[in-house]
Parts: sequence; structure tokens; C-alpha cells
Amino acid sequence: MYNGILNVYKEAGFTSHDVVAKLRGILKQKKIGHTGTLDPDAVGVLPICLGSGTKLCDMLTDTGKEYRAVLLLGKETDTQDSSGKLLGQWEVKISEQEAREAIMSFLGEYEQIPPMYSAIKVNGKKLYQLAREGKEIERSPRKVQIYCLEIENMELPRITIRVGCSKGTYIRTLCHDIGRKLGCGGIMESLERTKTGGFSAKDALLLAEIEKLKKEGRLEERIVPVDSIFADYGAVTVESRFQKLIDNGNAFYLKMIKEGKKCMPEEKVRVYNEEGRFYGVYKFCQEAGRFCPVKMFMENGQ
Repeated sequence: MYNGILNVYKEAGFTSHDVVAKLRGILKQKKIGHTGTLDPDAVGVLPICLGSGTKLCDMLTDTGKEYRAVLLLGKETDTQDSSGKLLGQWEVKISEQEAREAIMSFLGEYEQIPPMYSAIKVNGKKLYQLAREGKEIERSPRKVQIYCLEIENMELPRITIRVGCSKGTYIRTLCHDIGRKLGCGGIMESLERTKTGGFSAKDALLLAEIEKLKKEGRLEERIVPVDSIFADYGAVTVESRFQKLIDNGNAFYLKMIKEGKKCMPEEKVRVYNEEGRFYGVYKFCQEAGRFCPVKMFMENGQ
């Protein structure tokens, strides 16, 4: 079984679930999960967690993202992108300077109303399910953060923007809101996710490339080890005579590690056995003088 993270480049036409299903067929393993949905028409980085790496899914989903989007002014659709039903169309009479000022006004924190065509649940039902039934309900605005906003190209009515944002930000809605601010409407014409959680589009693999590497026996070279996600943490090695403790996911004492290490209270560390096998993340509980498990990644049979 493969364990770790695979940086996949999702192509247009696939849902995130489609990518997982196809990888299950290619890799011949069931334990696979993705780290945040991308719309079928969108492309770009989709880190896929494998084996013990699936325990990282929530952590990687919560990271900031970076996108490249094409904003088309002069239209509004029910989905806020080019795939939806046209609701209105207007002539674009604004100047480039007006467009630039409106776009840059969204830099920082702003309250965004989630689109009806989204997977957010209200009373147990996803908004897009209600939208498909022709229903629209009131949605509460949510605070999102736009960390960086750059205009890469402007040929009105189209503007290419690069956006760095917090989790839960809808780029479709950002395009819609910019269009509303300019008074001419706007939709997201295309979207590419270029970065997420330390993974970038330039290093991502297409499904066909993954299949080729698997056949050649070289796929392991491109799988990011689970422990690399915690590279900023210190590392401790448990002596082999105490290995049963970590085999069972138990706490262990400072005197049981191979070399003495001074740890700050509540400090988190990567834990290994003497063979260099990664077990998980532990926290140093100073009062008890021991390391307590936070998240274990060891799988039976690894």
C-alpha cells in the first residue's frame, strides 16, 4: 500500500471524487482521500492522501490557497461562472483604472455570501441540491481573507487575476462581487488552483503521468512522505527496547529516547523508531515528564 501525499493536477471535466476513483483503479488500493474539492470545470493542484496519509486530509484542507482566475465582466449567471444559466447581460463601460480600483478593494478581510451552487449544508441539505430544485434561501455572510490580489492581464471585459486566500473562499463569488461593485456584473470564466498547503501546480502530475510512473515502478519517487508535512517539528527516536509503547500508540518517557533532548512544555515532535520509521506526532507533557500521542500515522503491516 502507498502511504503519503500525491500532488495531482486535476483536469477539467473531473470532479475531485472522480480523481479519487480513478486513482483507486490505478494504484489498486482503497485508502485514498482528497484535500478539498475543485469544481468540475476548474483545473489545478489537488493533493491526494494515500494510506496512512489520509489522516492528513483535514489538516491539508484547512490551508490557504492560491488561484489564477479569468473574470469576465458584463454577465451574471446562476452559478456565478460560465457554466450557469444567464441571468443578465450588460455593456461594460468602465475604464481599466476603475476595474483595478474595484478589484484591489477586496484585498484583506471581507464578508462573502456563499453561492447557492455550493456544497455548504443548510438543515442537512446541500445548497446546490436546493438550487437544482429551483430554490434559493438566505445565506449568512462569512468572513474570508484575501491575502494577495494581483492583476496579471487586463483586456476588458476580461481580467486575469491571481488570488491568495483563506480556506472557504469562493473565487466565483469574488468575481461576482467585483462585477456587482462595478455595476456591470461579472462571472468567473476559468479557474486554476496554483498552490495549496505547500503543493504547487508546476510539480503536480496528471492522471496519465501517474499511471505511467506506476507501470514503470517509479511512483514512490513522487509520493511525499507523511512526516515531511511536520518538517518544522523537532524529531525524537525511541530506543528499540521501548518500541512496543509506540507500536501501540502509547505515551513514553523522556528517558526512553535514544538521545537526550530538551523539550519545551507542549512542544510537538516527530517520533521515530531506531530504524527511522515514522510513527506520528507527540506532545511533550512537562508535568508528567513524558511524550503523549497527538496523531499517529503508523499502519498495521507498514
